[in-house]
Formats: sequence, structure tokens, C-alpha cells
Amino acid sequence: MARKLIRRFLPDAATVKEKPALQFLGDLLHDPNLFHLNRHSVSLAFFFGVFFAFLPVPGQMVLAALCALWVRCNLPITLALVWITNPLTYAPIFFATYQLGRWILDAPSVGSPTEHNWAWLMEEFAIIWKPLMLGSVLTGFVIGGLGYITMQLFWRWHVIRAWERRKRDRSSRQ
Repeated sequence: MARKLIRRFLPDAATVKEKPALQFLGDLLHDPNLFHLNRHSVSLAFFFGVFFAFLPVPGQMVLAALCALWVRCNLPITLALVWITNPLTYAPIFFATYQLGRWILDAPSVGSPTEHNWAWLMEEFAIIWKPLMLGSVLTGFVIGGLGYITMQLFWRWHVIRAWERRKRDRSSRQ
């Protein structure tokens, strides 16, 4: 079943609950929905994990964890998916989302700096933040929505395949 496939890659709920760094959350981590593997919980985790991965803000994992606690979806999957943007992938992802936002807003292109310094960064940030955020939010919604739909369809396909296999096994025994 899909549950067994996903469970292979996730940490045990008891292990996560015992982490000293997470003790400040208290009883929030004892909600079974945060670690339950069902179609709804996993699909929501895919949506929110991917959505927060595409946001160019500090503390993506904290925001994703708070959202997972709020909507009560699978916490480990949500946090794992935030790592879609990692030190190897964030530059091309955020460049693409910036270009999408710039295209939608019809914003001018940013010129290359003659010297990289803090003043140049602050000046250019005032120009690029709107296209970057718009492109990132739109991309996060679209790809997160595709992740949600894909997980719903994958889960359903996996269950139907298991039903057919059991039906075939029962008919072969008779």
C-alpha cells in the first residue's frame, strides 16, 4: 500500500516527539494526525511543503511546521518537501520565479552590478522583491496544487491496484 512505501522514508513519531529541541511544542506534537499516513494528510503535506519551499523567506521550515500544526497534516513530509529549495537548487528556482513575476508585472530587468556591496543589494532589492514574491507565490500555489493532485491520484491508483490484486488472488483460490 502507499502507506508502506511512504513510511520507509519517514522517521518514527516517537523519535520525533522525544527530540529535546522540540519539547517547547509540548502537547502539539502528540496530535496523531501530524504523523498519520492517509490520503488527506499526505496530500496536504505535499501542498504546504512545496508551497513553502518556493517562498524566498528565511525560516521556511518554521513556517511550514507551523502551518502543518495548524492544518494538522503530516509534519515530517511537510518539512522534508521544504528542502526542494536547498543550497544547490535555490538560485535557479528563485531566478525562474523572479522571471515569472517580472513577466507578469512587466517590470524592467535589473542590470549587472559593477561592484557587489550592501548598498547595491538594498537598492536592487527594492526593485526585485515584488516580482520575486509574486512569481514565488504563484509557482508555489501551482506546483503545490499539482503535488496535492498527484498524491491524491497516486494514492487512489495504489488502492485500486491493491483491490484488484486481492480480487485476483481470491478468484484464483476458488
